[in-house]
Amino acid sequence: MKILVVDDCRVTCTQIANILDQAGYPNAMTVNNFEEAMAVLAKSHEAEAPVDLIIMDVEMPGTDGIAATLTIKSHNDYEDVPIVMVTCHDDEATLDRAFAAGASDFIVKPVRRIELRARIRSALQLRREMVKRLDREKELERLARKLERMSNQDGLTGIANRRCFDDNLVKEWVRNGREGSPLGLLMIDIDHFKSYNDALGHVDGDSCLCSVVSAIRSAVHRPGDLVARYGGEEFAIILPNTDYAGAMAVADNIHANLSKSGIMHPDSTVSCSVTVSIGITSSVPTCQTTPEQLVQAADRAMYQAKQSGRNRTETICLPPSDELRQ
Repeated sequence: MKILVVDDCRVTCTQIANILDQAGYPNAMTVNNFEEAMAVLAKSHEAEAPVDLIIMDVEMPGTDGIAATLTIKSHNDYEDVPIVMVTCHDDEATLDRAFAAGASDFIVKPVRRIELRARIRSALQLRREMVKRLDREKELERLARKLERMSNQDGLTGIANRRCFDDNLVKEWVRNGREGSPLGLLMIDIDHFKSYNDALGHVDGDSCLCSVVSAIRSAVHRPGDLVARYGGEEFAIILPNTDYAGAMAVADNIHANLSKSGIMHPDSTVSCSVTVSIGITSSVPTCQTTPEQLVQAADRAMYQAKQSGRNRTETICLPPSDELRQ
């Protein structure tokens, strides 16, 4: 493990380093002041080979050991590194200040071999336990993030699922309402998808869904836009700060992307390739309207597109607030 010795007395540094070497801890680093110690800590951290233990003299010119301990412990990157203080005085006041600053242990000069080895073993064991705890915490955080992603992601297509859609719609509704910006919404349904599944089977049907999602995602470019699987062969796109013209441009790009992809549909009455029907609405959120009303409007527009012959886009304006109250 990596040990740093900080002492303005070079003889003491050499003595401690020799004892550590004989105890099985070779190559201890030695510096003579606080500034050099901080440089070593920073360089070791950047190299992802952090210092595991600091042995530091209490009395040093400039920044003394107690002030140095306070500074080191104030850094998030070094706060878990044990510090063993080396002091000429074992009076309670000095030791109390050292422990209050964050020291883990102390050794009284002159340094005795057996005592140093015992205290180093204890401090390094503490460090090992700290590292294990930090590793466990990082792993738990990683798993929590993974579970969070999985809980918000559609397993087949990799886009947001219905739960994620619902959560983001409410958040964007509030945010866009606060900013007075229009919130656009697209509802998208694959035309005659049941016939596609009946003709080619569910494996090809899953492949078709993924291809359609690729065409939809290619039409959306802003980081804040959300593409979600709403259910079955139905998808939705939340477009913050987007009016009807902007939403229509996205819909046109989706139709164009699908036309280029040429996904063959053997039983479609609309086209020889897979097409979609799209419903659009856009509104500036107010206290008199709700996210559910935005979804209902886009959903009605999508069914109008299907009833009008499919493979097209229809729009519906959200009704005025007084009509909504009726």
